[in-house]
Amino acid sequence: MPITLPSTLPAFDILSHEGVMVMSRSRAENQDIRPLRIGLLNLMPKKIQTETQFARLIGATPLQIEFSLIRMTEHETKNTAAEHMAEFYRPFQEVKDERFDGLIITGAPIEHLPYHEVTYWDELTEVFDWTRTNVHKTFGVCWGGMAMLWHFYGIDKHMLPAKAFGCFRHRNLVPASPYLRGFSDDVLIPVSRWTELRQSEVDAAPGLKTLIASDEVGPCLIEAPAQRALMIVNHFEYDSTTLKEEYDRDVAAGKSINVPRNYYPDDDPAKTPLNRWRSHAHLLYGNWVNEIYQTTPYDLAQIGQ
Repeated sequence: MPITLPSTLPAFDILSHEGVMVMSRSRAENQDIRPLRIGLLNLMPKKIQTETQFARLIGATPLQIEFSLIRMTEHETKNTAAEHMAEFYRPFQEVKDERFDGLIITGAPIEHLPYHEVTYWDELTEVFDWTRTNVHKTFGVCWGGMAMLWHFYGIDKHMLPAKAFGCFRHRNLVPASPYLRGFSDDVLIPVSRWTELRQSEVDAAPGLKTLIASDEVGPCLIEAPAQRALMIVNHFEYDSTTLKEEYDRDVAAGKSINVPRNYYPDDDPAKTPLNRWRSHAHLLYGNWVNEIYQTTPYDLAQIGQ
């Protein structure tokens, strides 16, 4: 089954050309099926790139997905056309009376700020609390995942002396986890952040379980069963060229930036980078969607009951 997207959303044509099954909403309405409702709270400045990355991953399963794009109510993006936001996104205050089978909360390039200084922090904490009653399963990504851990468990982020940047080896710590079905013992994951979580602090929080971790860049994928949530601080969703674009942008701006590690062949930025994480990205998000399907109530009104 396909992912349901507006036919005018840029991701519709991009994913169609990639062979991902997509369906217009008008066609989906003619099918007698209860699709999974999955929302994307998109906090990233490049909205179109991010919504396409996540739609690609959750649209690769055999289940029909109704994909909803959500934004913070008062925050206005400066990097995406206002017409795109008005046509495809709804503010959180308009959707908070609805229920979703799943919700993805993206990262945001605001790692340097204490959480309470983020302009939309109060509303974001409202979102976090809302997921406990109106969302069956939540997936916090990078800063979004770190912010969830701070809100629910008081686990803070810590500034790094240098940016963790590149593709790093990670260990599969819980092969029996349903979220890691089909995973290798050793996984390569893109990383791009100035902050880290500390494993000792995660271990000290009751109920949390680290599923994937790296000896170099710390815990990566954390499960919080009490919140029906996963938090990942690295970027399985990245395109093949996302790290290159970040590197080229900083070089062009004259910023001090290291070549992303283990990304370019021979660590040579003149060479085309190879995507070595795509299969595990599809496994993780496919497993997450499958867990939603296996456990969510058929009646949306019963979510959170």
